[in-house]
Amino acid sequence: MALEDAKHQIDHAFTRDDARGLSYENAFAGAPSFLRRRYTKDLAGVDVAVTGVAFDQAVTHRPGCRFGPRAIREASSLQPYDPPYGWGFSPLEEFAVIDYGDVAFDYAKVASVPQAIENHARRILSTGAACLTLGGDHSITLPLLRAHAERHGPLALLQFDAHSDSWADDDPERIDHGTFVYKAVKEGLIDPARSVAVGIRTENPDMLGVNLIDAPEVHRTGPDAVAARIREVIADGPCYLTFDIDALDPAFAPGTGTPVWGGLTSGQAALILRQIAGLDIVGGDVVEVSPAYDVTGSTAVAGAHVAMEILCLWGWTRRKGAGA
Repeated sequence: MALEDAKHQIDHAFTRDDARGLSYENAFAGAPSFLRRRYTKDLAGVDVAVTGVAFDQAVTHRPGCRFGPRAIREASSLQPYDPPYGWGFSPLEEFAVIDYGDVAFDYAKVASVPQAIENHARRILSTGAACLTLGGDHSITLPLLRAHAERHGPLALLQFDAHSDSWADDDPERIDHGTFVYKAVKEGLIDPARSVAVGIRTENPDMLGVNLIDAPEVHRTGPDAVAARIREVIADGPCYLTFDIDALDPAFAPGTGTPVWGGLTSGQAALILRQIAGLDIVGGDVVEVSPAYDVTGSTAVAGAHVAMEILCLWGWTRRKGAGA
């Protein structure tokens, strides 16, 4: 059936008539929405809205992750033919998932961008849909946390990253991809005692109470122990997952603005994400994919897989038979 369907399916970003279902459109053709979902602003009956934030004006080194959402969407066209391997359920068939497009903002009015992101996410969440975001630099996570905390209360934060992003910043007018955790803690958006930062390998002595599993510990103890520690710390409350692609070693994700050696392998990240199934993931993002620094496209492919894993983690506790 899949081969027969592949002969006729094209441009599912516009022609798909159901928000559920796999897609057999040729990976190399057609309009590249995320996972071949339909582009729509209609949130009626939607379970998950995937959206992009093409913003990179808060970076401290190399720009370019404004092109991340587009690259991740294109890379995701390799995945929607089958259920994701090893999960035992099919989120694209079980849930109504759409591509909600990108946040609109005036690039020349940088100070207005965080509020635009927050309002955009709030519109999605107000309908009961979950929000999965493709970045963009890591500054975008702060307004996303504001919208999610408004709906769910203080959150656990699960952060995969080479950098803690907890550098002190008490200036409300600054927009910086290295300070979102600091501001999120100070604003009460996240509970640091229930939060975990994984893969850190740059110096910052003040983690603000966030639990640290640095990259050397991941390498020493392995994915099983790391996942167990994450589950122990975060426990049962609502959790937001943010994945900076520089959590991966530059050998696996060279296309990022602030690469740091000694990072996670893609295999380690995949195992950790798979083994935290059962956490109440209420939203998430993938950020800092800068495709211009990776001619192979492997960084965008990694970003697309991480986004699929976040979708699976969200769906795991909401799938048919969950908790039975």
